[in-house]
Amino acid sequence: MRTTAIRPRGFCAGVDRAIDIVDQALELFPSPLYVRKQIVHNRAVVESFEKRGVIFVDTLDDVPDGKVVIFSAHGVAPSVREKAAARGLRVIDATCPLVTKVHLEVRRFVKQGYDIVLIGHAGHDEVLGTTGEAPDRIHLVGSEAEVEALELPQTEKLVHLTQTTLSVDETLGIVAALRRRFPNISGPPKDDICYATQNRQEAVKAVLEDGAEVILVLGSESSSNSKRLCEVAEDRGARAYLIDSVHDIEPSWLEGVEHVGVTAGASAPEHLVREVLRWLESRGSTLGERELIREEVQFALPPELIAARRERQATTES
Repeated sequence: MRTTAIRPRGFCAGVDRAIDIVDQALELFPSPLYVRKQIVHNRAVVESFEKRGVIFVDTLDDVPDGKVVIFSAHGVAPSVREKAAARGLRVIDATCPLVTKVHLEVRRFVKQGYDIVLIGHAGHDEVLGTTGEAPDRIHLVGSEAEVEALELPQTEKLVHLTQTTLSVDETLGIVAALRRRFPNISGPPKDDICYATQNRQEAVKAVLEDGAEVILVLGSESSSNSKRLCEVAEDRGARAYLIDSVHDIEPSWLEGVEHVGVTAGASAPEHLVREVLRWLESRGSTLGERELIREEVQFALPPELIAARRERQATTES
């Protein structure tokens, strides 16, 4: 059997930024440090921060007055920001800039009188934050069937936007269905699906074209982009398994398999991939790597964190 380690894989720029924000906040602020929702959708990342004293909460009601709270990479609704301000909480915003881009698009289109069809998965943290920007003007669909059942208040000024972590293939059919039903609908000026999500999906497709029969995807069940990687493989006739770690692998999955690909969702740490590769190598697999594209994207830290570091420096120097 041979194993192909697929690149790009693992942390994207938005996840790197979010994790760096929590790391720096742990240095700058007294414990405990609170994070609203999971900072990123990965069990290993969340558990590692919990061991360092980070408290993850579902609502701001669980954060004591005056404390520091970090908003997760998935973004929040304006009502959450307003509540934090009213409570006197010190907010560090780790929202991915690509998610922020979608929020800004919502505000702009609503100002121009548009209704918005948001393609996404109901209940996902990112979707909850985006719809919170204009709940009476955003209409969520997650399938072509939901498009057919969609009833809108007006269709003359209509635009579709997308959850950033979806599969490109998945959205094509939904967008086509929207255009059939609503000929006047327009799209965003630039594709909403995250560059890293697209790159990881394309890299999986490339390895499948090289003959991979099984794809092992490092990622948690809560991770939308990780689950999409499995779907990309399955849609092309391969078997795919979503695993949190090497301990989830069933040896029977690989019986009779000649070529397996290993990748990771955008919120899965690289050390988990390395553990899987070592496990496969210990069972006689030869290892190789396939890099489709090199990612060099970086995002700046939020201004409130930079300001906190300056405050700390000023205090130390005085």
